[in-house]
Amino acid sequence: MSGSGGRDLVEAPAPPDPDDPHRWCAAALERLERGRPEAALEAARRAVEHDTPDGPAAGWGYRLASLAFERLGRDAEAVAAAEEAVRLAPGSWAARLRLGSALRRIPGRWAQAWAQAARAVRYAPDEPDPHVLAGDLALLRGEHRRARAAYRAALRRAGDHPAARVNLGLAFLRWERHRNHHDPAWPVDPRETGRTRRALETWSRQTRILLAAALLAAVAVALGPGLTSGARICAAAAAPAAVLAITLRQARRIGLWAYVPAMLARDVWLGLTVAAAPVAVAAYVAAVATLPGTLPGLPAGIPVGVPAGAAVASGSAAGPWTAPAGVVLLNGVALLVARTLAEAWRGRPVRALAEFSAAGGDRAAGRDTGVTLWLVAGRAWSVLAGVAAAAEVLDDPRWGLGAPAVPLALALARRDGGLAPHLRGILAADRCLAGALALLAAASLALGGAAAAALLGFPDRPVRLMWQAAAGALAAAVAAYAVRSVRAWWRGTPGPRRASLVMSDGRGRHPAGDARPPVRLSGEVRHAFTSARGVILAFAGRTGSRALAVGAVGSVGPAGELRLVAAGDAWDAAERDPRVAVFVTDPSERGFWAEVRGIATGDAEAETLRVTPEHVVVGRYPGRHPDRLRDG
Repeated sequence: MSGSGGRDLVEAPAPPDPDDPHRWCAAALERLERGRPEAALEAARRAVEHDTPDGPAAGWGYRLASLAFERLGRDAEAVAAAEEAVRLAPGSWAARLRLGSALRRIPGRWAQAWAQAARAVRYAPDEPDPHVLAGDLALLRGEHRRARAAYRAALRRAGDHPAARVNLGLAFLRWERHRNHHDPAWPVDPRETGRTRRALETWSRQTRILLAAALLAAVAVALGPGLTSGARICAAAAAPAAVLAITLRQARRIGLWAYVPAMLARDVWLGLTVAAAPVAVAAYVAAVATLPGTLPGLPAGIPVGVPAGAAVASGSAAGPWTAPAGVVLLNGVALLVARTLAEAWRGRPVRALAEFSAAGGDRAAGRDTGVTLWLVAGRAWSVLAGVAAAAEVLDDPRWGLGAPAVPLALALARRDGGLAPHLRGILAADRCLAGALALLAAASLALGGAAAAALLGFPDRPVRLMWQAAAGALAAAVAAYAVRSVRAWWRGTPGPRRASLVMSDGRGRHPAGDARPPVRLSGEVRHAFTSARGVILAFAGRTGSRALAVGAVGSVGPAGELRLVAAGDAWDAAERDPRVAVFVTDPSERGFWAEVRGIATGDAEAETLRVTPEHVVVGRYPGRHPDRLRDG
């Protein structure tokens, strides 16, 4: 473990007692909380140097060093320091938590991170942070039900834990990581699957663009007199050859063919994007095969400067070939619209908003609230667009009677989502969102007004004007969404799509569980255990709590770890539930007793149970001094 100097270290004074490793650990923790990981790393190194190799401060120092390495982006070193902390205190839930948190950042080690999180939960089921880590790991894999259960368990222990609140909201939204093609549990670097994904997307995109351009060229040529046959021959020969060349070039860039089926199954939109290419090929073949012998010229209503493809897309040259031609030309737009609407209707945004609102001003919660409101707006838009389309296609404005329910639903979302204290600030920060919501309200009122006017027998003209106003408001809402997206892209800031949702690692007022100091045994407690002739070990047996007499404590380590020689049933009990209590009386000091509650792990090589202290209570039996009962 090494640190680096600099002005940050010069400005960080040494603790009052530079030879006390615990003071150095406290200094490292303070520097971490102040956002100075370089100085914290140096203090943690000093703590380890000033303590014995397995002393009480060494494990704490390695945990703090792991945190500092992690914040500096040195993930491999963070894992190495956390592993050393676990080696020194295998029964420490804080060390297990730190190791699990460090492992989650290493490609291909998700399963090991999950195992450490599970151990931390087992060792400290009443602490919130192990449950939060388990929920985070489940959420990263898209296991939303398991993630919700873990976050709820954390909130039962700390109802104001910001990360648990925010990430529970993401689980309600059925959030998935950006580019969810990679499973964190795969033993492969995500950069490799990322290259495979890019090759697949590039192949699909280039194939579809090439086919669209070839079809437009064929139509343009076919518009000339007597050129349809030649256009068909050129299109049938040139485009497939180019598609084959693209396919061979991109296939050479895919190095993980064995993972491709699983990638397509995990990421639905990647699968649809890839499937769109062969669909476009089939549609292209059908369009070229059904291209009529002669094509009419452009109709009089279309300007001469309009490309032939626009005429095709608008159906001006109707025929059996226009449907497959539309698939070739418009598949990208269809995918974009379908994805936007699917993202809006995925999950339970009102429940998510309630969790974000309860997160107590967490930074990630504010960002996620804005994105979720865009998703709610997308749902409202799709409902209103469906109503408007039904009214137009069926020529019955009365379909608009249901439109005023949309503002009511938005008001209920505001109430149930707990947005009343925050909504004004959110809309002030995102004017496009405020405008989109106002336009949706106007569209719903216009559709409702058109339906009411039709029922009351008003002339067709005002009814038509109100319907057109509603259509214009819906189009303007789409424009507001587009402006917001382009502005976010241009500035490099979070946009209105799901990809902008982020997890939280905030703790609020709760101290970091993996940075907590270890429990230290006082001198009198150590003396009691080393001099006692009888020790009682309490544990959970198959039929309930049990107590077992232990002849003596084998030793007490420098870090306060107890090593007990116990019978086989105590080992079996520790496997089922490692939480134990060890009770001792001091024969040299009449009436003194101590109880150490901790985590028992078996050391098969030394044939001892290693108990890592988590809580110590000392006292005296009634007698001349019956007053002492305290933490020790």
